[in-house]
Amino acid sequence: MTNSEEGRTILVVDDDADIRMVLRTNLEEEGFAVREADGGAAAIESIKGDPPDLVILDVMMPEVDGYDVLGDIRSKPEFEELPVVLLTARRQESDVWEGWSSGADYYMTKPFKMNELVRFVHYVFGE
Repeated sequence: MTNSEEGRTILVVDDDADIRMVLRTNLEEEGFAVREADGGAAAIESIKGDPPDLVILDVMMPEVDGYDVLGDIRSKPEFEELPVVLLTARRQESDVWEGWSSGADYYMTKPFKMNELVRFVHYVFGE
């Protein structure tokens, strides 16, 4: 994994620009470097090109959804330990189970509590 001068790098993947902005602002205030991808295909390319230290991933995106991205991440030995948080509006029990069984490290539903997400990110990094 890479570390930037600002701290650990988090890739935020969501097709909603407002959600990306809220996450970026709050995570940068916590000292993390944040990169953004507006969809699954861009996320996969970003991860392959310069792996982040953690991915926050929406599930419902056009073309390449979050489960496809997560499956791609988990299929590659070099990324199997990459922490992935699914952050999604899908909140039914079957959705949550699908997220966990797909290899997510954490599953949060929208609307979400930023302090809960930040606490988990700090936990992942042992802070």
